[in-house]
Amino acid sequence: MIRTHLPKAAVLAVIGLSFGSEALATEWNVSLWGKRRAFTEHVEKLAELVSEKTNGEFTLNISYGGLSNNRENLDGISIGAFEMAQFCAGYHADKNPSITVLELPFLGVDSLEKEIEVSMAVYNHPAVQDDLGRWNATLLMPSPLPQYNIVGVGDAPKTLDAYKGLAVRATGGIGKAMEAIGAVPTSMSASEVRQAMDSGVVKAVSFAPHAHMSFGTVENATWWTTNLNPGTVNCPVVANTDALNALSDSEREALMGSIEESLAHYVDYYNGATMEAWGPLLDEKGIEQVTYDEASLTAFRDAVAGPAATAWVEENAARGLPAQELYDLVTGLVAK
Repeated sequence: MIRTHLPKAAVLAVIGLSFGSEALATEWNVSLWGKRRAFTEHVEKLAELVSEKTNGEFTLNISYGGLSNNRENLDGISIGAFEMAQFCAGYHADKNPSITVLELPFLGVDSLEKEIEVSMAVYNHPAVQDDLGRWNATLLMPSPLPQYNIVGVGDAPKTLDAYKGLAVRATGGIGKAMEAIGAVPTSMSASEVRQAMDSGVVKAVSFAPHAHMSFGTVENATWWTTNLNPGTVNCPVVANTDALNALSDSEREALMGSIEESLAHYVDYYNGATMEAWGPLLDEKGIEQVTYDEASLTAFRDAVAGPAATAWVEENAARGLPAQELYDLVTGLVAK
């Protein structure tokens, strides 16, 4: 037995020198889904920057589907199963009603930069923070997406009337918009879409271009709408609030101070590599591009946007949310 006359605290300090670097390192598990793609580039960039800024002492371990089902990521955050995750508001609108204002149809957001501005303003609203706080979640950044359009099989719907009875994968406000022109919207996660399309459960799918490529909907598609633009989805990246609060000041600065650069990287990647590949892919696959006349689109917007907004405000005011205030915040920023 080795004896020492050092004080207990000193002994512990000496022991700590042997294990200190390992004990002090911080690792977060991050739950995403699918595979690395444009939709996840900001999270990948965030991991890179955090590791660089902390000399590898704070790392984000990204998992694509290995930690949770994408519809259960918010639940996993709430119980601390992992420290960071991405999810889409439309997957479970009842769990995060405040941010579904960003999924209303025909809001008029016309760029990824504007989508970031509007999303961050909503995320910073106290009522929204309280809403997500019920899940022990802190909103970090959006996953800005362009306006959705539709890929389908069979005969292309050359008029909006041709959508009547068409089974379309569409979530949130986009689903409401499609329902308004007689389509039959079906909500399912992105990873389920290809199988549903191949089996005939749906005949068309509403996605942003990167997702049509990533999830294979273009492989058997025969048509694509170029300008339907019914809206988009809002898919935030969140952190477990307890884990965020447990970070050291330097770790927190490395994380929060890297968000703006990560989003800038995302926008450059999406507007560059993703969109540059999209047009040639449609041509390569021989996919017919359907463009609707402005009069039809105006009638579509007029029929859908106002009633959808009114219904959203009424429903969420009844939940106790400052719904009109949130809607006015969004529309005010879009107008500006």
